[in-house]
Amino acid sequence: MVFTAFIGVVALPAIWAFNPEVMALSATAIVVMTLSGILYMGAMLFYLRAIQREEASVVAPLFQANTLFTFALGLLVLHEVPSPPQLGGAALIVAGAIGLSLDNSFRLRAVKLRLVLLMLGATFVLALSSVVFKFFAVHDAFWSTTFWTFAGEGLFGGAILSVPGYRRQFVRLLRRNPGAVIGVNAANELVNLGGGLGVRYASLLAPVGVVSAISASSTFFVFLFGILLTLLVPRLGREDLSARNLMQKAVGGVLIMAGVVLIEAGRA
Repeated sequence: MVFTAFIGVVALPAIWAFNPEVMALSATAIVVMTLSGILYMGAMLFYLRAIQREEASVVAPLFQANTLFTFALGLLVLHEVPSPPQLGGAALIVAGAIGLSLDNSFRLRAVKLRLVLLMLGATFVLALSSVVFKFFAVHDAFWSTTFWTFAGEGLFGGAILSVPGYRRQFVRLLRRNPGAVIGVNAANELVNLGGGLGVRYASLLAPVGVVSAISASSTFFVFLFGILLTLLVPRLGREDLSARNLMQKAVGGVLIMAGVVLIEAGRA
């Protein structure tokens, strides 16, 4: 989590050098964009805590509420009205993502009210962060908005390290194998950084709700990579390769692909 918060800070000097106008924004815009980055990291912290305490098969489907909130906030704040094909495609993608997230251990009675409320709060904040980003990126330029959002994420990382428990855990992790920890996490976060920038830029080209729905298709690629690891490197992959599970995941994958095709058709 700390690496996630600070990876954007590493990019701040480059963004500033590339676009010095990041400092020319109004104080209000800077505060709101920075707060957006803080909210984003806070929501991700809640999500990771939920994953640690509950089964992923319970938490992951609830995470899809992010798309519903993004559609609603996009309509209310940005006045974005997706076309019927886009709405239908988004619904198919979310349904497919939920199908890919569920496993045979899922039971409705296992879903606790506290967990539901926690995930709804986290996904609402994520959706709000996406909408705030687009609102300011449209008015004040993409890189300026990205700069202050990353600054907010860095502030959140600093706040995490100010908590003794988190700081001790982070230092203990580094002392075990600093080279491997920094190298692996840096590579992982650079990939995440590139993906996050791609999603944010895509939100300028299409309704934020549609972009959020398409992002849910990443669940399919996670499952696909899981299968490949299980087949090629069994000690690293633990994907269930039973016929029932593969059939369920295949249906989820088909729904996602159908949703993407429908959204693309809606643009024509």
